[in-house]
Amino acid sequence: MIEDLERQGLIKRLPPDPKKVADAMALAHRDIGTARMLLSTDCDWAYNIAYNATLQAGRALMFSRGYRPDGANQHISVVRFAGLFLGEDDLLIFDRMRRKRHSSVYDAVGIISVAEAEFAVSAAEVLVQKIAILLG
Repeated sequence: MIEDLERQGLIKRLPPDPKKVADAMALAHRDIGTARMLLSTDCDWAYNIAYNATLQAGRALMFSRGYRPDGANQHISVVRFAGLFLGEDDLLIFDRMRRKRHSSVYDAVGIISVAEAEFAVSAAEVLVQKIAILLG
C-alpha cells in the first residue's frame, strides 16, 4: 500500500503536477525511440534506455498521484510504487529490467544479448502504454 511506502521512506507526498507528469512521459517516449535506434549497434545501451523509459513512465505515475521517490533507492521506490497499479507480470518485468540494467551499467560490458535488448524495448513500449492508460 502507498502508506507502507511512505512509512518506509521510499516515497514522499507532493502536490500532483501535470507538467511533471507530461515531462516524464515525454522522456519515456523519447527513450523508447532512442532505445529502438540503438538495437542494431549497442544492446547494452538499448536495454538501459528502454529501462529508463519505463522508469520515467513510473515517475509520471507517481507525480500524477501526488508522490515522488525519496531516499537512496529511488529506482526501487518507483518500481514498488508502480507495482501497486500494474499487474504482477508487469511488475516482475520492470524489476528484472531494473536489476539487469544495474549490472550492465556498473558491473560488466556486453552482458545484454540481442534478444534481451529487443525484449526490453518491446516490454518498455507495453509498460509505458499501460501507464499512459492509467494516467487517463
